[in-house]
Amino acid sequence: MIIGAETTAAKGDKEAVEFIKFHEAQIRPMEIEVARRWWEAATTGKDEAFAAKQRAEEQLEKRLADRAAFSRLRAIRADGPTDPLLRRQIDLLYLQYLGRQIDPALIEAMLARSNAVEKAFTNYRPKLNGKELTDNQVREVLRESRDSAEREAVWKAGKAVARVLLPDFKELVALRNRAAVQLGFKNYHVMQLALAEQDQDEVLRLFDQLDDLTRDAFIKAKAEIDAELARRCGVEVAALRPWHYHDPFFQESPAVFAGAPKEIFKKIDIVKFCTDFFGGIGLPVDDVMAKSDLYERPGKNPHAFCIDIDRAGDVRILCNLVPGEEWLSTTLHELGHAVYSSKNIPDSLPYVLRTDAHALSTEGIAMMFERFVGNAAFLKAMGVEIEDPAAFDAATEKVRRNRLLIFSRWAQVMFRFEKALYENPDQDLNTLWWNLVEKYQMVRRPEGRDEPDFAAKIHVVTVPAYYHNYLMGELFAAQVHQALCREALGGVDPRKAIYVGNPKAGEFLVKRVFAPGRTLSWQELSKFATGSALGPEAFAREISAGKE
Repeated sequence: MIIGAETTAAKGDKEAVEFIKFHEAQIRPMEIEVARRWWEAATTGKDEAFAAKQRAEEQLEKRLADRAAFSRLRAIRADGPTDPLLRRQIDLLYLQYLGRQIDPALIEAMLARSNAVEKAFTNYRPKLNGKELTDNQVREVLRESRDSAEREAVWKAGKAVARVLLPDFKELVALRNRAAVQLGFKNYHVMQLALAEQDQDEVLRLFDQLDDLTRDAFIKAKAEIDAELARRCGVEVAALRPWHYHDPFFQESPAVFAGAPKEIFKKIDIVKFCTDFFGGIGLPVDDVMAKSDLYERPGKNPHAFCIDIDRAGDVRILCNLVPGEEWLSTTLHELGHAVYSSKNIPDSLPYVLRTDAHALSTEGIAMMFERFVGNAAFLKAMGVEIEDPAAFDAATEKVRRNRLLIFSRWAQVMFRFEKALYENPDQDLNTLWWNLVEKYQMVRRPEGRDEPDFAAKIHVVTVPAYYHNYLMGELFAAQVHQALCREALGGVDPRKAIYVGNPKAGEFLVKRVFAPGRTLSWQELSKFATGSALGPEAFAREISAGKE
């Protein structure tokens, strides 16, 4: 009996090895081709680049949809390989292939609609009085102008992209739900979370906890922000509307408190600053910067992202740099993704596992790095002159706490909107969106407005059922930072830790976060890296630290 069991186990492991080899030989080159075509489309905006991207995506999706391969994979998974790394790879491949077991015609239709929307987003530029505006210019007006009419006009111009996208987006939602039902899921949102090893009810419970945790603190912080915004624009608090906040969705803390002069950030050479910082903690990014596309130009994707082309070290970021705090923060964020990639995940891991554990873990690391921008000691250690560090920190501490609170409430809107969108896409989505904005962000809807403003948020359209990972990433960032301070930096106060020039910070991250790759689930990684399951406790300490 024992010999027979061992023989069966050995056979199961052998079949798993053979399938993984088959997958790498067939799928890896296609995934690399998709990444390269995606990069070209994002950096050029050309029709032929998007067409090439779509063809590459269709070939990959169709190969992953192969019914015979999936049947073979399902049988291997049912037998249960005994080797832990083999079992982990088979489980992940099962989820990857499962999501494609739909009609090939449906795959093509989804990709066509998705590319049409992404292309429209990439090429769209808001127009005001016949003049095109860049995304940076829209944000500058929302940060700087004290003219409510100008702010309203620019805000509405930025939202106008939604009408352009809406027909394709509504069709895309229907196609996504049809695909989910074909695979036995209630709807696309439930499916996407399940394929990412998440349970919708579990995430909802966590978001309910965070709602309770942040509500009172947010109300107090927002009242203070609103009073200052109203004063600056010469209106009553009751007259404040979405365009009075300093970004199009009130997902960032408005820059209404003194202490962080813009001039400080505008003098910073962002590329040198970020390259020096990451190099100083033992996570050099010179090669990343050399391959990246950093400055804005017509036709280029106006946002920012990081991409690991081949899981073999070809890692790049796309930015649209202009001097200032926003793009310094964004570049630190994108390079946080870059260092948590195949640059620092061991090449001894198999291809399937040579990537981040989960979207929330890489987002957490990226957000952990961007937080340093508001720390005077960090900036001074990086050679930035600050006249009054104490005053700077007093103000930026308020901004830091406000940012966490504001983002947590914004993420509530995104998660709950997408959940409801895919549960019932035929409902009044315009009203749903503003109901959630008013409930969780406490921003008043414009009177009489009936526009699909939700579709102006690129993530809703092109990166569905993903945004909740940003807030879960904030929880992960808080836990990792506090564990790093405790275990690698000698118990330093997390509010004072800046990492600059300290390779122990990089060593901790490599060993405890990056090195496992995807051998661990996000729940397992949280315990491995921080000693605790992912929860709201560390985040709660962050929003209470420095509380007046």
